[in-house]
Amino acid sequence: MVSKSTRRPIVLAAIMIAMFMSAIEATIVSTAMPSIVSDLGGFSSYSWVFSAYLLMNMATTLIYGKLSDLYGRRPIFIIGVVIFLIGSTLCGFATSMETLIAFRFLQGLGAGAVMPIASTIVGDMYTKEERAQIQGYLSSVWGISAVLGPALGGFFVEVLSWHYVFWMNIPLGVLAIIVVGLYLHEEVDNRKREIDYLGSVWLVISLSALMFILVEGGIHIPWSSSRMFTLIGIFSIGMFLFIRQERKATEPMMPFELWKERSITISNLGALTTGAMLIGVSSFLPAFVQGVMERSATVAGFTLTTMSIGWPIAATIAGRLLLKIGYRKTSLFGGIALIIGAIFFVTLSLERGPIWAACGSFFIGIGMGLMNTSFIVSIQSTVSWKLRGIATASNMFMRNLGSALGAALLGGILNSRLHAYIQNSGLGSELSINDTNVLLDAKQRAQMSEQMKSVLQEGLTISLHTVYWGVFLFACISFFLVIFMPISDKQGGETGR
Repeated sequence: MVSKSTRRPIVLAAIMIAMFMSAIEATIVSTAMPSIVSDLGGFSSYSWVFSAYLLMNMATTLIYGKLSDLYGRRPIFIIGVVIFLIGSTLCGFATSMETLIAFRFLQGLGAGAVMPIASTIVGDMYTKEERAQIQGYLSSVWGISAVLGPALGGFFVEVLSWHYVFWMNIPLGVLAIIVVGLYLHEEVDNRKREIDYLGSVWLVISLSALMFILVEGGIHIPWSSSRMFTLIGIFSIGMFLFIRQERKATEPMMPFELWKERSITISNLGALTTGAMLIGVSSFLPAFVQGVMERSATVAGFTLTTMSIGWPIAATIAGRLLLKIGYRKTSLFGGIALIIGAIFFVTLSLERGPIWAACGSFFIGIGMGLMNTSFIVSIQSTVSWKLRGIATASNMFMRNLGSALGAALLGGILNSRLHAYIQNSGLGSELSINDTNVLLDAKQRAQMSEQMKSVLQEGLTISLHTVYWGVFLFACISFFLVIFMPISDKQGGETGR
């Protein structure tokens, strides 16, 4: 438990710094991706830059959550941030898409501790009523990163280089480590500890196979090939062994009894679908704005900025609504906003311009702020301190799982549709998916023939619209799920102070 000697305001500031580092990472990398692909090449590996990060983030979140319940929040948080900073530094030195993806794996390995442990620390320090209020303050971090992220991303890309989008994490992470190390004090039960490492291994193996299936299926790995059947077998066996391991483990990485609480089940499934939505918007919107609309990286960043502005506004409102109308109604309002935002993206076109895309992002942000705040506060108010770390981590895990699967699935759809369009255009012998790199660089685009540019832009437009229909489907599922959230939420849970 958190000791009374903990300096809550100072630790909260450090938590906000860590969350800012994570939030700005998402907006800057998404904004810079077209420039990164233009420099390093490998458009067909576009989604792997996100998938690699999300895979390791997702696979380690539950481990960090369990370790924080056993060893305390402070040491696990610091270890995670250190690994994250090492990965960030190496990402800035990447010289090819392959090395960037490899370093993103390392960065994701550390990121698995940042958001869930930061959120758990807040849950430890504050009561249920205070959490609802404090979540609004924490979400203001997203607003600040929304303003600075795309602006800095555009500045680094156009004035310096994309390498700085990774290196800027270093001072932020170091500051968060120092403050948490000095001012967060805990009282940890020194009992015998057993960590479910085997469960994590089976989970990583099975989900890695699934992501290869979704991203490469029909492109580099034919659906009817022996490699595809092998991957399907690995996924199936790995998932079976993971479930079996969790059922018999003394300290399971994913305690299935948590899912007996309906509020936790709905919150986690909702986090899964909203995570897929989030990656579908943030990963691929800059490619549409720069490749199809032929706008700058700064304009592309602006279209994502509105989502990060809408998020903290809604989260602040949610903190008050939760105490007045409950988790279910607050989440339903969020679900409606997600559907509205998805409709904007389904109807997005060259003629409608970046303002239309920005409006869609804003509504998505409103929906995310309302729903995710409700999910976190509901879960943390349902369990005690001893389970709060893994319970919070389970929700973060499901959101990361949704983002990872969403990046793989939607990226696979994008590649498949674009590949098919190029082949049917009559220019299949002259163009490939990787030629889309040229669309993302204004100078190279100007040197391309009108026919080739037209084929690539039309193919990218059709492919991205298919992706946005997927986003719309996830929005509808999210709304449907929260209908089944308990009307009367459990008021359990202890503050840990």
